[in-house]
Amino acid sequence: MQGIELSRRFYADIVAPWLERVAPGLPHSAALIGYGSELLGFDDETSRDHNWGPRVHIYLSEADFGTHAARLLADFADVVPDTFLGEPAGWRSRPHPAASGPDAAGALQHGLEFHTLEGRLQAHTGLRSLENLTTLDWLGLPEQSLLAFTAGAVFRDDGGRLEALRKMLAYFPRDVWLYKIACQWRRIAEEQAFVGRAGQAGDDLGSRVIAARLCRDVMAMGFLLSRRYAPYPKWFGTGFSRLPIARTLTPHLDAALRAEAWQERGEALAAAYLALAQWQKINEIAPFEPVIGPYFDRPFTTINADDGVSSAMSAIADPALAALPVVGAIDQVSDLTPLLTNPQKTRAVIRQLYSE
Repeated sequence: MQGIELSRRFYADIVAPWLERVAPGLPHSAALIGYGSELLGFDDETSRDHNWGPRVHIYLSEADFGTHAARLLADFADVVPDTFLGEPAGWRSRPHPAASGPDAAGALQHGLEFHTLEGRLQAHTGLRSLENLTTLDWLGLPEQSLLAFTAGAVFRDDGGRLEALRKMLAYFPRDVWLYKIACQWRRIAEEQAFVGRAGQAGDDLGSRVIAARLCRDVMAMGFLLSRRYAPYPKWFGTGFSRLPIARTLTPHLDAALRAEAWQERGEALAAAYLALAQWQKINEIAPFEPVIGPYFDRPFTTINADDGVSSAMSAIADPALAALPVVGAIDQVSDLTPLLTNPQKTRAVIRQLYSE
């Protein structure tokens, strides 16, 4: 059994009946979001060696959290069974510590946690409310954090507040999406000729490294064109494999990574770029006419990526966003984990990057 189903049944069979006995009528939401391979359905036997098991997050209003959370947490520790469906109720090990703070309460003995929605939202976005969310706010939100908040499962949602927040963050607004597409074409444009140039200069290792970087950029564009958030690196390839566009792109990416000669490597990557552009055109996503050919008068096969940049930027309706330099959102600017997992820092970096 995978973790989401285990937790769903843990809530239905154990937590919900207990909660109705000890706090009848208490409005709450119940879900499993935030972190864990099981949120994406990617958990397997290896996943069970840490932070995996029957676990549920209960979301209360700020007032009810202050009144009830500590008492309920202590009460549940006295009644939780040792095992549930053959799995220990206490987790095998916990690299993630038990929830603790002004908006969260958890315990080492079991997987039930209490949170406020405001606190959970702040942990993912650095914001306690989504009112007046700005363009720069969106650009400062890493896709892996947005995915962690919008993936997983909701088991109950009194008042609909949790699902409303998840719906608001389900995907980027159209203009932000187009801007990210433009910036992704810019990333490809910057390095696509270097695969051939490094190889031509006798630096085959350097050519391979650049090719691998470009494969990652192609995959990231695949997520964008599919309107799906990309997970963090451990599950990036697995998530990509489930995109509709992956069937078209994967053979070209495999060929690029396996190629022994830089010419073959560049041709395979160019075929992947062409597939991206054709997907854009077919789906009417800021389409442009793709052209595959040499890089000026040099024998390096490339695509007219600059036209991809221009097409996406010209489709943006917001003049302020269209006036930004074509640099990127936070996860196009950096892949540094300590940055991308700190929402205050990601927002600060983007604001500094685009400050006048």
